[in-house]
Amino acid sequence: MSTAEHRALNQRCVLITGSTGAIGGALAKAYADKHTHLILHGRQQAALATLADACQALGAEVSTSSVDLTDEAALAQWLEALCATHTPDIVIANAGKNTHPEAPGQLEPWADVQALLDINLKTPIAMAQRLVPAMRARGSGHLVFISSLAGWHGLPTTPTYSASKAGIKAYGESLRGLLGPSGIGVTVVMPGYVTSPMCNAMPGPKPFEWPPERAARVIKRGIEANKARISFPFPLNFGTWWLAVLPASISQWLIKRLGFDHTDDLGGA
Repeated sequence: MSTAEHRALNQRCVLITGSTGAIGGALAKAYADKHTHLILHGRQQAALATLADACQALGAEVSTSSVDLTDEAALAQWLEALCATHTPDIVIANAGKNTHPEAPGQLEPWADVQALLDINLKTPIAMAQRLVPAMRARGSGHLVFISSLAGWHGLPTTPTYSASKAGIKAYGESLRGLLGPSGIGVTVVMPGYVTSPMCNAMPGPKPFEWPPERAARVIKRGIEANKARISFPFPLNFGTWWLAVLPASISQWLIKRLGFDHTDDLGGA
């Protein structure tokens, strides 16, 4: 056995999409050590190169990719090539985007809706389709899907984003029961507000906002414990969970009272 093959057998392989975003970048650095081969995906190539250098300085072996995740054929080819060499041990499907209505009472532009659903919902499901057979054959693996506290109850400021996060939450929960007997863990992450350009662009208040480094620590610890769900911060998680179980009239009143319909940010009076 060659030195490279021996090293590969003793490394965990962690794939992170959307690694040039705030949470993805923080997760990459949290996982970076001499025992880890990081496969980092990101659209911003300069930022991706800088992140790769930082993770290598922490001791990790790093591979990078900027493949178009919404191109089904290109995604399949990339993942199949990875699995032919070393099926990732942990896959964090973190790439995503947001959109919101441009004015009160208006729906989001259809092109924006389609683009969001492609990356937030269809891409992680497509990734599972390609990765699960290889993980099942090996008898181990861990899939991590990034939902949101908006997955508990949709927000008027971000209807399609909320829908995509509710969808990936349900998908991940379903897969956990389906794949557990095959030795594959599945975790759904439901963050609240995490400081990032995407968070800053979202309309409405942002209570209990966390820095991405804190979020990454909590996510990594939850993955290591094979938690079914990682949701934070507690006060916002508790409050949004109640929105899902209270009568709709009360939930809608609370959403408006707390400013999460925030029509001012959408151009309203």
